[in-house]
Amino acid sequence: MIHTIIQALADPRRRDILDFIRDKELASSAIASHFSVSPSAISQHLKVLEEAGLVAVRRADTQRIYAIRMEGFYELKQYFEYFWGDSR
Repeated sequence: MIHTIIQALADPRRRDILDFIRDKELASSAIASHFSVSPSAISQHLKVLEEAGLVAVRRADTQRIYAIRMEGFYELKQYFEYFWGDSR
């Protein structure tokens, strides 16, 4: 799973999306309106982030609402702590 997380974070647009929703839940349409790419491109980025476990999605009527899923970042943190150990 860590490989999937790192691969998801490798794309600057996905990092921008995560930064944009860091403190709030937003509908995919609201996220897409913030960026200068097509809504379908944002949808693809959100799908990658969801599959990596970095965002959670819930349905509200016909909308998909996205929020940061901290557990995915904790997994990344644990990986780096293991990788570097106490050799800081």
